Parts: sequence; structure tokens; C-alpha cells
Amino acid sequence: MTGRPVKPGIAERAAALDHLLRVFRDRRMLADDSRARAGRNLDPAERAAAKRLAHSVLRRSDSLDEVLSPYLKRRPPLKIHLILKIVAAEILLGKTQGYAAVDCGVELSRRVSAVSGHHGMVNAVGRRMARDRDVIAPTGRLRPNALPSPLFREIDDRLGQDAVSRIERAHARPAPLDLTPRDRDARPDLAESLGAVVLPTGTLRISSPQGQVSGLPGYDEGLWWVQDAAAALAVPCLGPVRGNRVLDVCAAPGGKTMQLAAAGAILTAVDKSPSRLRRLKANLRRTGLAARTIAADALTWDPDSQFDVVLIDPPCTATGTMRRHPELQFIRDLDRIDDLVSLQAELLDRAAGWVSPGGRLVMSTCSLFSAEGEEQADRFLHRHAGWVIESPFDTLPGVPEDWMLPTGALRTRPDYWEKRGGMDGFFIARFRRLR
Repeated sequence: MTGRPVKPGIAERAAALDHLLRVFRDRRMLADDSRARAGRNLDPAERAAAKRLAHSVLRRSDSLDEVLSPYLKRRPPLKIHLILKIVAAEILLGKTQGYAAVDCGVELSRRVSAVSGHHGMVNAVGRRMARDRDVIAPTGRLRPNALPSPLFREIDDRLGQDAVSRIERAHARPAPLDLTPRDRDARPDLAESLGAVVLPTGTLRISSPQGQVSGLPGYDEGLWWVQDAAAALAVPCLGPVRGNRVLDVCAAPGGKTMQLAAAGAILTAVDKSPSRLRRLKANLRRTGLAARTIAADALTWDPDSQFDVVLIDPPCTATGTMRRHPELQFIRDLDRIDDLVSLQAELLDRAAGWVSPGGRLVMSTCSLFSAEGEEQADRFLHRHAGWVIESPFDTLPGVPEDWMLPTGALRTRPDYWEKRGGMDGFFIARFRRLR
């Protein structure tokens, strides 16, 4: 960018553009706000606004392309095209006045391109969209992104078109901020101080979070951590763990680890990524919780003894988290998941050998693909005689019965609890090793 003076609002839009370039040019997940190149000098509220703007574009990227198409004779360079999508999102989906969105878009285009025709294009297209706003999106809404083709086929075949539409609508809505309290008895007081509601399962939910998470009451004291309501169900599926020897495999960034530690487990947490394990350790220090942590690849590591309980959250497509990470559909090749499915099976087989007779093994995947959930669990039982699936329903207060599958496993979806703000899609199964 040039050394021109920065107009108000330009810096956060530049940070939003930087986020979008990471997705559409670099095919990378959005970085933390603190690491975004264009957002380093922004205050927390501006960084959060930049992320919200980028997410707004990503959640309806397909529709924004359709809106822009009639106004463009040819597709402009990527940066200019993304600026136009930012302008379109602000005009059609946000509360920004049309003239302000166009003015900021023009200024941003001057900073990323020396070609004067690009500035003129952004100005002309933006003004025409602002003029046509009530025709393009009379209710301020645009069609949600369609599910990626492999995921569409999966959901349509298994659950039907109505479920496809509901999940697409869930992906189009900003996800609320979910928090797990360290002390469950403190939930009412924490909810009041945070302006949160307590969900039936015990998660604290802030519907419209503003600013930095670290600025919320109770963060410095370690009274809670960020964890989606669905992800927080895996540990309750284990049943009581106080005093049990528990192994958490693929543990980072540590939400489930902290749940286990808070529940009184004698805990070992293993993860192959040293950087992610450092983040887990930092979370444990902040919350005052304890666990033995080991940086190791679970495919080659072996413990000294067996455990009463093993929890494994193996790598997966993460398709259940698209509502929180809308960039996923633009960077993941969902036609090629066989390697992930094989890795999950190998990790499960190893984890099974670490469970003592009579012990429990919980598999949790944040995927909407049955190959990474229902089918994976079935194949595990076929490979391992002497194991059964147990229904954890009696240890899951607040969970509706229709979330439980006939096998006894738990399946959550983004469209569940729609009026409460939805949740991530997870498959969770509790296995028991027979004596």
C-alpha cells in the first residue's frame, strides 16, 4: 500500500481485504487478528470489525459474485474484485451508508492499485449498487452460500433437501460466542457479568460478541474458556472422570483438556504440534488447571500404562465448523478425504490399545461426513471384538433425545437450536472395552 494518509475506516477494511486474500489467494485459514499484516496497528474493536466484515463476505461470497456480475464487463484483478465484494457486502448486508462504503472502497483501491481505471470501476460499480440496493436485496438479505458439492451430496442423500437448506441458512448466520465455565456452579453469576445466557447443556452463550475475547469479565481470572456448545459435549459423554486416569489424544488447543482437568481427572494430554501444545499450556496456566502434557505423534508414541478413559479428537475435515470458519469451503478439497478417514482409523486403533479392560473410549469429530463419524464408528466395532457403543444420554443434561442416534452415538448439526444461534456439527461415540 502507498503512504497516503489513512482515512477513518480504511485500516479495518484493509485488514478485511488482507483476511480475504489469505483465503482466496493463499488458500489459508484466517489468521488470528493479532497476526494479520494489515491489522497489526488496529485496536481490538477495529480488528474484530475487520474479521466480521471478512466473514460477512465469505458467508455470502457466491451471492455477492452474482450481484456483481451484471455490473462488470470482465472480472477485475483479485484485489479489486475482493474490494468490490467488501463494498457490496457493506451496501447490501451492513449498516454502512452507501456513499461511505463506496468512498472507502475507492480509497482502498487507490492503495492497492496504481491503475486509475480500477478506482473508477470501484466508484462506478459501487454507486450503481447503492442506487439499486432495494432491487438487489429488498430485505437486506442475500442467498446463503450453497454447501460444497461433496457435502451437499452427503447431506442430501442422508438427510434430504430440507436439511441442506437449514444447514446453509445456519452457515450464513454469524456464530455466537460460546464459553465453558471452569466452575459449573458459577454459571449464573458469570452469565450475568458477561451478558450471556446459560444454554440447557451448561454452555454460556453471548449472542452478539463485541471486541476482544480477552477483554471480557473473568478472562484474566481464568473463569472460562471459548468452546462451542457442541464441542463441550464430548467430555460429558465420558461420564464421571474424577480420580480416573484419563488420556486426551490430539488435545490442543485444550478446551476438552480443561473440561477434564476441571472435572477432577488425573490427566495426560498429547498433541503432535508443539506450537498448539504451547497454546494449551497457556490456557491451563490461565485457568489454574493441571495436566501432564506431551508433545508427540500418537501414531508412534506409546504410554507407560493403560488408562481408565481415553478421549480422541482426530484430525478431520472440520465441516461441522463452517458456521464459525466460513473460509473452510474455499480452501478444503472435500473430494479427497480418504487419507483423513484412514488416519482417523489408525489413531482409533492405537487409542483402543491404551484403554484398560472395562474402560471407556470417546471418539469426537467435528465433521458432517458420515465417513468420519457413523461409518468410522461402525468400522471400529467390526475391527475390534470385545468393544460396544454405550449411549451417554444419561450423562448429558439438556440434550434432546432426537440428537441421539439409534446406535447410541450423538450427532449434532449446525441447524440444531436454530432460534438459540445454532451449534457446530459433531459426531461423538462412547465405546466401552468389555472385561
